[in-house]
Amino acid sequence: MPASAFRSRLNEVNPDPSGRRWIFVAYDQLTDELGPLSREDPSTLGIVLVETPAKGHRRPYHKQKLALLLANLRHFALEQAARGVAVRHLVHPDGYAPALADWIAGHGPIRMMEPAERELRLELAPLVDDGRIEVVPHDGWLTTRDDFIRGCGATPPWRMDAFYRQVRRRSGILMEKGKPVGGKFSFDAENRQPWKGTPAAPQLPTFPDDPIKDEVVRLVETQFADHPGTLDPAALPVTRADALRLWGWACAEALPHFGPFEDAMAARERNLFHTRISSLLNLHRLVPARILEDVLALDLPLASREGFVRQVLGWREFVRHVHQETDGFRTLDPQGAPSALGAKEPLPKTFWGGVPSGMNCLDTVVTSVWEEGYSHHITRLMILSNVATLLDVSPRELTDWFWAAYTDAYDWVVEPNVLGMGTFGTGDLMTTKPYVSGTPYIRKMSDYCDGCALHPETTCPMSDLYWAFLNRHRALLAGNQRMRLPLASAARRGEGQQASDARVTRAVQQALVGGKPITPAVVTGARKPS
Repeated sequence: MPASAFRSRLNEVNPDPSGRRWIFVAYDQLTDELGPLSREDPSTLGIVLVETPAKGHRRPYHKQKLALLLANLRHFALEQAARGVAVRHLVHPDGYAPALADWIAGHGPIRMMEPAERELRLELAPLVDDGRIEVVPHDGWLTTRDDFIRGCGATPPWRMDAFYRQVRRRSGILMEKGKPVGGKFSFDAENRQPWKGTPAAPQLPTFPDDPIKDEVVRLVETQFADHPGTLDPAALPVTRADALRLWGWACAEALPHFGPFEDAMAARERNLFHTRISSLLNLHRLVPARILEDVLALDLPLASREGFVRQVLGWREFVRHVHQETDGFRTLDPQGAPSALGAKEPLPKTFWGGVPSGMNCLDTVVTSVWEEGYSHHITRLMILSNVATLLDVSPRELTDWFWAAYTDAYDWVVEPNVLGMGTFGTGDLMTTKPYVSGTPYIRKMSDYCDGCALHPETTCPMSDLYWAFLNRHRALLAGNQRMRLPLASAARRGEGQQASDARVTRAVQQALVGGKPITPAVVTGARKPS
């Protein structure tokens, strides 16, 4: 068997480990701009990095996600060794805790920056509790619990806009003399334009092969051969230089037009003007504070600048606080599976790819996810989550699908995004209403209806699903002021229309759960009373 390219290179550059103070670096903290690595002399430090197949096999993670994480971790190891930090790279079949317990038994206690993922914190809790691991704060976050409490209050419901205003005022970001630049905190209303082909969307950058990446790709294709998704090495940024190149592309090519089109969807241009940095941001290959500083220094339209700031300083930080305050929503449900609307239907087979639904909007987005491990936030919310919510799919099952499918998904971000916002599984804890829509929104904000076998005005079932959803959950939604007008519109549909809506919903559920496409005949047949 040929020698490992990574092991060989690490052995070449790894400094003498004697006399070091050791730190465990979690898989999503791959930076020397935070924590002890940013403050202490590299020649006095050693880091422990862990790879474990147990983590990769915990869920059917997208191959691209596994390769992205492993290749970045290995390149981070080499980068740290090159700057004088001693590196110990451990591989353990059973998990992070047994790997670290074995290492600590021979070397003594170590430090770690608090992991972002609840899942990893729980696994390592016994080692922390008995003093084998000392925890230092995670200083990659831009806001504090005090920001959250001051903005939102100590008890729910919590609202992102209140939190965002608090953080803007406290930090002074996009503020002048105590008031928001441009006269308002959010330009969201201006950032809802559909994209009609102009300005042209920029082409995504690609990244060079190298022996470390190639080795990881072979490992993933072999060790995780049964996992879903396409593995595209050219789309993987794996070095610090790759991360900075992607960010440079985002600043120059994407952000100038990001704001107005951030809610647009297009089959012919999947990415449009999104920065594609979320995966690297959540691994901390790019550091939020530095990203924010760079954006504030750019000459961008205010709507684009504020829209990006709201995502990073507002929503990203907000969901992390909600997740921590609710212990990953275990305060609502001990199993972490809240479903405020009682949804419990199985996730349709079409979400796993290879089984067309017949709806071009859903099939287009699902295809992009399994090809890239990515789709932008509106396709996640208004296509994937919208369809699942209208069909009463279990919020937990949908969340677990997102967790496996997306390269940027970790528990602290994916659970609030899907359980909380995408499915309304947590009720009004963190969002004001279910984010559901029928055909008109999709037709307005995308080109997905073009070429679909289901005609948007005659055979598309999305609006039938929408009206049936409102009537089905009327009692639970009646007290929600933001749902008053949609519920009133649903009530004005006659008994015959309401019965037809319910029949279409059942027909669509049966087809998708059974792995069959929705055809015009399925919809028109269901609309006829039996």
